[in-house]
Amino acid sequence: PLKLLQPKTVPKRLGTSQKKPREPQVPRSLIKEIFRHFAKMPVTRDAIQIVEKCSDRYFKQLSDDLEAYSHHAGRKTVEAADLEVLMRRQGLVTDKMPLRVLIERYLPLEYRRLLIPVAVSGNKVLPCK
Repeated sequence: PLKLLQPKTVPKRLGTSQKKPREPQVPRSLIKEIFRHFAKMPVTRDAIQIVEKCSDRYFKQLSDDLEAYSHHAGRKTVEAADLEVLMRRQGLVTDKMPLRVLIERYLPLEYRRLLIPVAVSGNKVLPCK
C-alpha cells in the first residue's frame, strides 16, 4: 500500500545565529581622525573609505607577518622584538631612526612612559619588566 506523506520536521535553532563572526576592526572615527591629522586638509568621504580599506588590509598583513615571525622563532606569542624586526624590514626603524625616537616623536607622554624605561628617584626604573 501507499505510505502516507508526513511533513518533515525542521530542527529548532538554539538561539545562535548563523552569521559569520566579524573580525575586530580599528574604529572608523580613529582612522578618520589620524588621517585628517596627518593630511592637514579637508578629506572627502570616498577618500576616507579608501583609507579605511587600506588600513584594514595593512593591519591584516601586519598581524600575519608578526604571526609568522613568532611561529618561526618557535613561540606562540608575539613579542616586542618581533614588531621591531618587522618595522626594520619595512624601513621604519633604521640605525639613524631607532624605535625609541619614533615612540618619542609620535606617541603621547602617557604611552611613552609605558614603553620607554625611565630612571626615577630611589634607584628605580619604570616601567618594570
